[in-house]
Parts: sequence; C-alpha cells; structure tokens
Amino acid sequence: MNHLFLVVKREYFVKVRNKSFILMTFLSPLIFLGLFSLVAYLSQLNKNQIKTISILDESSQFSGEFQNDVYTNYQYLENVTLDDAKKLVKEGDVYGLLYFPALPPDDLAENIQFFSKESPSLHVIEGLTKKIEKRLFNLNLDENGVDVSIIDRARVYVDISLEDFAGEKTSRLTNVLKLIFGGSAGYLLMMFIIIYGNMIMRSVIEEKTNRIIEIIISSVKPVQLMLGKIIGTSLAGITQFLIWTFVGFILITVVSLIFGIDVAQMKAEQGEMMMHTVASSKMEGMVTTGLMELYKLPLGTIIICFIIYFIGGYLLYSSFYAAIGAAVDNETDTQQFMLPVIMPLMLAIYVGIFTVIDDPHGTVSTLFSYIPLTSPIVMLMRIPFGVSWWEITLSVLLLYATFMGTVWFASKIYRVGILMYGKKPTYKELYKWLKY
Repeated sequence: MNHLFLVVKREYFVKVRNKSFILMTFLSPLIFLGLFSLVAYLSQLNKNQIKTISILDESSQFSGEFQNDVYTNYQYLENVTLDDAKKLVKEGDVYGLLYFPALPPDDLAENIQFFSKESPSLHVIEGLTKKIEKRLFNLNLDENGVDVSIIDRARVYVDISLEDFAGEKTSRLTNVLKLIFGGSAGYLLMMFIIIYGNMIMRSVIEEKTNRIIEIIISSVKPVQLMLGKIIGTSLAGITQFLIWTFVGFILITVVSLIFGIDVAQMKAEQGEMMMHTVASSKMEGMVTTGLMELYKLPLGTIIICFIIYFIGGYLLYSSFYAAIGAAVDNETDTQQFMLPVIMPLMLAIYVGIFTVIDDPHGTVSTLFSYIPLTSPIVMLMRIPFGVSWWEITLSVLLLYATFMGTVWFASKIYRVGILMYGKKPTYKELYKWLKY
C-alpha cells in the first residue's frame, strides 16, 4: 500500500504542477464566460441586421397586414408584374420577395411563394408564416359570419403557478435552469471522463514506449501502478473542479452585488421577488430574476453529487482507459478499442436529452440512472429536479461496486499487456489475457 501511495502522490503532483494544467484551471472559467458572451453578442448582432422584404399582393387580402418591426422592413409593390418584381428585388438591396397570387382565400395557402437570392432564414420564414396564417384564419372567420373581435376577446392566456406539496413555489424559469444545470453537469462530467481518461491512457503508453515501465514494475505491482495512476489523476481532476466551483461562486457573487441582490433575504423569504433592489430596466430585471431562481436550486447537492459521481464514473472508465493503454504500443492502435468505451457515455447523453428533460422521473430515466455505465451522467441530469436520497445512494453503491469488479478485469489485461511490445492486440487476445 505504501507503493500505491507513492504512485498516487507522483501522478497527482505531475499533473497539478504542469504549467498548462495551472493555466487552464484558472483561465477556463473566463474563457467559457467569454465564449458564451461572444456567442450571445454575435447572435444579437445577427438579429440586429434589418431585412427588407418586398410584398406583391395580387390577392388584395394582405394590404397593411405586414407592419415594420425592429428587424424587418416591409415594402408593398404595386402595378408591377411578378417578373418585374423579381427583377427589382434581385437587382436591389432587398432580402426577398413575398408573392400572393390573385386567388380566393381558400386557395391561397398552398400557392404563396417567397423568392430570395440565397436560402432564407428559418426565423424569417416562420415569422411570415405566422402572420399569413393569422390573416387567413381571420378571413375564414369573416367568410363564415364569425366576428373576429369576439374570438380575440375569448382568448385566454394561462400562467400556471407551480408549487410542491411542501409549499415551495417554483416557476417555468426554475425548470429551465434545472434543465441547464442538469444538462451542463452531465455533459461536463462526460468531458471530464474522456479528457482525464485519455490522460491516463497516454501516460501508460508513454511509459510503456520509453521502457520506463520495466523499471517501475520491478518494485511496484502492476495493479498498484494502475490504481495509482487512476487515483492520482482523479484527485487532480477534483482539484481542478473545486477551483472552478470557487471561481464560479465568486463570479455569481460579484454579479449579485452589482445588481444589489441580498442572498440572505432571498433565502429567508423563499426567493420572493425583490425588484425594488434594482433599477427597473428589463435587462436588470431578467438578470435579477434568473439569479434569484438560481439560488433556489439545490446547488450544494449538485456539487456534492457531481464530485461523487465524477469519482465513481472516472474510476470506472479510467480502468478501461488504463487497460487499453497497457494493451497497445501507440495511440493509433487505441481507436479499435475506444468505441465500446465511448458508446455508453454517448448513450447516457442522448437518454438525458430525450428522456430526462421530458420526464425526469419516468421509467427510462430512472432505469438508466441506476445502470453504472450511464448513471453518472443520467443521475446528475435528474438531481436538479429532485431525487430521493435512497435512489442516489443505490445508484452510487451500484456504480462503485461495478468499479471494483471492473478493476479486477482491467488489472488482468494491464498486468499482461504492460510488457507486450510489437504486437497489435485483438479482442480475442484480450479475452485470453483475462484467463491468465
């Protein structure tokens, strides 16, 4: 065990003292925040480009229906043919031409055309479609003798108040934040497993290629060496995550102070709206509401469970990575063995996206949150929606029990493969190694 501790210590300090590790640990949150801000700015910049759309209405049913807005200007063409209109739009600085043929309202729906120089934006087409559908709907009502104003007055917009049986109120924004946090935690965990798993695999291949491994295993058992690499790299990953959490907490606190949000008062009042603490601008209100809802989330539980599942998931998958690294002589030969390792992670992500988001407590979501190969990701996506502690405990026990069994199998491959050179292994060969 003393040798195991030495290997863990060596692997940990080699990782955390690396200049690139230190640099990326402190720069990654700022880079992520910068990229997010850049994407939001570019997206807004793209929307701010005013588009001009020409309208040729031969049906005379849409006169004045299209009004200029922040992003679009509409200009009606009169006393021109379709060919002339297309020529004008093509030669001018116009985004496209919307054409309504001279047909009755019943036949218009399937004969409306939009001409443009390039493929039009789906957002633009969707906006035009909604306006046209609304107009044709009103025309059909008039044709059937129905007063449109009565229909408009009869419309009811519902905003359901969400509250659990304990009396805690939530909102749709809270559910959106749960989706974001759950999805981000699951995706981040998958990336951590892949990144640090590859670090272990490359470390094993490098030592094997340099023949350093022959010297090391003369005093350290192969199993201890494998576990030492796994645990040491795992501790380095946890260190990096804790630093990121601390930096993220500082950033949230700074934003809270900028917008004048009293966190203690928010918790005491169960997150009631305190809009008087900030200016009345729309942007400040949105940021304030978002932060208030953010503090309602079980952030402590999410962070603790992330660490627990990161350790379990990483230990489980890193044993595969270490075994693969011991079985091959270079990274090129690892490709044939990587698919069975990556597939469960990808499956967990897709299950989380298509089932957990739709029904976090459904049968499929619950089942995959127990299966050890997928539970680290799927359970993390479920936790923000509220998962009982016995479910988390059962999932964790299954995960760590599977890790113990996996280490036993992986150590057999590691013990044999670590001294094998010049031969490209196959699955059949790996199976034989398990019997040694």
